[in-house]
Amino acid sequence: MRFASLGSGSRGNSTLVEWATGALLIDCGFSLKETEQRLLRLARRPDQLAAVLVTHEHSDHIKGVAALARRYQIPVYMTPGTFHSRNLGELPDLRLIHAYTPFEINGLTVRPVAVPHDAREPAQFVLEFAGLRLGILTDLGSITPHVEACYQSCDAMVLEANHDPAMLAYGSYPPSLKQRVGGQWGHLSNQQAAGFLQRVDTRRLQHLVVAHISQQNNTPALAQAALMPVTSQIKQVTYACQNEGFDWLTLV
Repeated sequence: MRFASLGSGSRGNSTLVEWATGALLIDCGFSLKETEQRLLRLARRPDQLAAVLVTHEHSDHIKGVAALARRYQIPVYMTPGTFHSRNLGELPDLRLIHAYTPFEINGLTVRPVAVPHDAREPAQFVLEFAGLRLGILTDLGSITPHVEACYQSCDAMVLEANHDPAMLAYGSYPPSLKQRVGGQWGHLSNQQAAGFLQRVDTRRLQHLVVAHISQQNNTPALAQAALMPVTSQIKQVTYACQNEGFDWLTLV
């Protein structure tokens, strides 16, 4: 199994996952044209996708989903809450995720995870294939015991470190937006991400990708400084960016 990113941040998010018998996107926060171009950068085409998984309805995650699905007749998986929160028009093959029940796509097991975020019925995902576990965990404001339990013993993880609390507090956002981002239903800070890594079993972790880093309220250097004490034993740590995402990372 391997994975890469088309881009990660408040202007668009999408993660590409490939395994022996298929490929899928998690979210598509870019226009159809831009998604096609970003896939081409990773030597992939939309018609090679078996599915698109949607985490929630915010535009930086769902912007291009409907257009991509209609153009290439791709099945789309999302919770009923996510579907009913937006008018996406007709989707050629909508598959609703009920009660966060696991399902399979071409031999890949998808385990949806309920998370605290200011969306109607958000889900993050743990993907399993051939004994390997890839955890995708962004867009949540706090770490619950349920989240900790679901992300134990991953072989790779894409983890949000969205903001530095001081930058957020003294930055240009209006007070209401600061409260939203830093609240229990917003986004993880660098310190919250570090605390999470301390509490989960990372002994199998081959790759950690630090993602959804705010361009206004964080820097890769600040995220790295906060996470360094808890990432020294992880084989490879990658910092995703908005424009380039990150290149292919392979699990073995």
